[in-house]
Amino acid sequence: MKLQNDLLLRAAKGEHVERVPVWMMRQAGRILPEYREVRAKAGSFITLATTPALAAEVTIQPVDILKTDAAIIFSDILVVPEAMGLPYEMIEAKGPIFPKVVRSKKDIDLLKVSNPETDLGYVLEAIDIVKKELNGRVPLIGFAGAPFTIFCYMVEGKGSKTFSTAKKMLYSQPKLAHLLLQKITDSTISYLKAQASHGADLLQIFDSWAGILSPEQYRKFSLPYIAQICNAIDEVPVTVFAKGAFFARKDMAKLNCNVVGLDWNMDIKESRKMIPNKTLQGNLDPCVLYGSFKDIEKETKKMLKAFGTQRYIANLGHGVYPDTDPEKVKCFFETVKAYSA
Repeated sequence: MKLQNDLLLRAAKGEHVERVPVWMMRQAGRILPEYREVRAKAGSFITLATTPALAAEVTIQPVDILKTDAAIIFSDILVVPEAMGLPYEMIEAKGPIFPKVVRSKKDIDLLKVSNPETDLGYVLEAIDIVKKELNGRVPLIGFAGAPFTIFCYMVEGKGSKTFSTAKKMLYSQPKLAHLLLQKITDSTISYLKAQASHGADLLQIFDSWAGILSPEQYRKFSLPYIAQICNAIDEVPVTVFAKGAFFARKDMAKLNCNVVGLDWNMDIKESRKMIPNKTLQGNLDPCVLYGSFKDIEKETKKMLKAFGTQRYIANLGHGVYPDTDPEKVKCFFETVKAYSA
């Protein structure tokens, strides 16, 4: 199906675009009252994410309401460990909890490399519905968590500021850590390939906890597995977003991916020099959207001027915060769309 708006894909491939494409991490979510209505109807986050028709509905909402240049499938990075045999619960105001965790080789042996068609069929069905209902209006982004980020949750068992229990394994049982990381990687590759085969036009890898590692540990326990994923996927463009990994930008330039996402702590001009051969994405501080409309417009234009209009995808430096005013979000989108260098 030919896309009516293919700005995102052309920008990702380094092709000329008439204007900068824009979308927002976590755009399908709590900022929209329409999302909260569907979430209430579902009864729980996990029910919403695992019910294809509802997941598809909230995926499309930002395209209709915010006029984004892409949809991103509504799901969660933690569906992968669940598909591998490690289920999780989403506790309101606390986040994800894993009743069982991985601490030994026996625990790893009990995990399987997931089959996306059977174990994650609900995500793929949601993609099918979204593709049909979008009818080529904008591209659809699929995603997965980077193996290290998934590893953190599987070993720690919950969210954490330090993930010290997970990091302990890297130092005390590195072979065990690599064994688990490889199993996660194998599951992630098949999952992302399945998303592409069902119609995802671009795939993003989220390394949300990259910044808790030292540069040496990141090059040992995260980058090689992200590289495996990038090398395995040749169906569609790939974006790598590693929050906090400012020290790994030169390494990111060597990855077999099309786009590198930047967080707001990564200097734009410095990043262009370090990553000259790829499209960049980002990197407005989500807190800018708490400012006045005038300030949002000013900061967005400043960002656009620094990035330039080519080989660039406008976004935030992380996900939009749930208490952000949707009108402020619209201001961000409209400013990007109206901008010309």
